[in-house]
Amino acid sequence: MSMTPVTHTRFALERNPFGKLILTNAAGERYENVVPVRAFPIQSPEDGISIVNLDGEEVGWVDRIADIEEPVQSLIRNELAAREFMPVIQKIVSVTSFSTPCTWTTETDRGPCEFVLRGDEDIRRIGKDDALLIADNHGIQYLVRDQFALDATSKKILDRFL
Repeated sequence: MSMTPVTHTRFALERNPFGKLILTNAAGERYENVVPVRAFPIQSPEDGISIVNLDGEEVGWVDRIADIEEPVQSLIRNELAAREFMPVIQKIVSVTSFSTPCTWTTETDRGPCEFVLRGDEDIRRIGKDDALLIADNHGIQYLVRDQFALDATSKKILDRFL
């Protein structure tokens, strides 16, 4: 865990002894416990990263993660990975019913998963792509990157809910 500041063109970023990020801007203002937030987490996860303070105010901005120096890039990527949890559904194995609420058995990029879908309105199309966001009864969001790239069984199940 590095405690020496890593400088970006508009700010320096470092971790304190407790693992929290600290941003110091070009004017020398220091903000403790900042967090990176993706502006477009689904459509453009690598573009537009806002660094916000505890009050939710933006104190730093990164246009594109890949364009910044590697030490800052790693700090931001690690923090984003620790905060974000959005399993990607790769296959829908089964559903208990075609009426809601029902339990879905899926395979995700994080392993097998079961969740309860409360209603059809918890499945949302996102962007112009064929992606879907599915929210379970606990508020966890699952991503389907391309509904048409799923296997035949998964597509058939999805069609009943869309």
